[in-house]
Amino acid sequence: MHCDPRFSSVREVFERHFADGLELGAAFAVYLDGELVVDLWDGVADRRTERPWEADTPVFAYSCTKAIAATVLLQLAERGLVDVTAPVAEVWPEFGVRAKQRVTVEHLLSHQAGLPALDERVPVAEFEDQPAIAARLAGQRPIWRPGSAHGYHALTYGFLVGEVVRRVTGKSVGELVSAEISGPLGLDLWVGAPDDVIARAARLTAEPPPGSESGRSLPTAGGESGSGTGSGSMPSAGAGSGPARRAPGVLPRAPIGPPKDPIAAIALAATDPNSLMNRTMGNPRIQDLQGGANNPVMLRAGWPAVGLVTTARSLAAFYRSLLGGDLLRPETLTDAIRPRASGPDQVLLLESAFGLGFMRPAMSFFVPSVTAFGHTGVGGSIGLADPKYGVAAGYVMNKMADVFAGNQRAIRLMEAVYRSL
Repeated sequence: MHCDPRFSSVREVFERHFADGLELGAAFAVYLDGELVVDLWDGVADRRTERPWEADTPVFAYSCTKAIAATVLLQLAERGLVDVTAPVAEVWPEFGVRAKQRVTVEHLLSHQAGLPALDERVPVAEFEDQPAIAARLAGQRPIWRPGSAHGYHALTYGFLVGEVVRRVTGKSVGELVSAEISGPLGLDLWVGAPDDVIARAARLTAEPPPGSESGRSLPTAGGESGSGTGSGSMPSAGAGSGPARRAPGVLPRAPIGPPKDPIAAIALAATDPNSLMNRTMGNPRIQDLQGGANNPVMLRAGWPAVGLVTTARSLAAFYRSLLGGDLLRPETLTDAIRPRASGPDQVLLLESAFGLGFMRPAMSFFVPSVTAFGHTGVGGSIGLADPKYGVAAGYVMNKMADVFAGNQRAIRLMEAVYRSL
């Protein structure tokens, strides 16, 4: 492990999390102006075998994937292969039906397309067939008029963005990540992990470390929220319910105002099987796989919304490379992190803000600096960069945070980083 003396308080926070029983296994890395100043790991990668967490232990990082998928698409835009302001139907003709003719690639990247939930239940047999899931979305009508509001496309983001990438290149997001990002930069970062990586990946859990008497069991460790306020599991009420049906007609504008009590609204939505939140987070239903997100099918599938397997060091290095101009031109990155959608989120029921695939500071991306950008992952993981301070950081763990704890561990670590600058 390594920690520059200037960041000793960061190490103290990291170690305190373990001492207080908040972690099972975790890693945290920080680059400052391109220099690795924090590289910490500790704990257990698999509580069943007590296999230790090593320097190169990868783990499933849920929605941290979205920023990487966006980078792949933006690289294609730089090469003139796709226009983010153009209609999706220009590269994906089957998509341009049922009031989606004017949906742009920018709408997909900024969660404004009105397609956060799949209308039909996706069977497990399709989990590794992304084009099949994308075809389901191509046949749907948006829930709201595209561009009139935004709502977190927790899972569908990946199938939509991934299909645009496939139509343009004939390759998956995961293939391009390996060819254009992790391969050239030498990063332990995969969107769709190979078998040897799956074998040494950390195992997600919401159970307390051995010997602890508190906590709750989460054997599947499935589901998704990405907001930093979600649990490692889907709201149980929506688990077995089918999608709600909407009457055909003129597409509505989504409600504009935020709920008066966001926490109460979130709690109510979580218990309503037909809420947009439940329909968005629970289809495809990851818990249908034995072991949930720990299942090799999920680790291998490479969903561009939630398929990332990585280490903290490589996640931080990805953001270091963004800041350094190694992956995107500076002007491309500046435009990509410009907020396209902000305010009340129709799915998360709290304030969120998005550029082109990147989260910006809001209730859903609670970070110490207004100039930071990045993405969270359900359970607490986070990757971010801050061009003002030259900071790039990655935090991953295998003990999933509960519903209202969110990414407090990551917040405390990042606060310590900024205090150390």
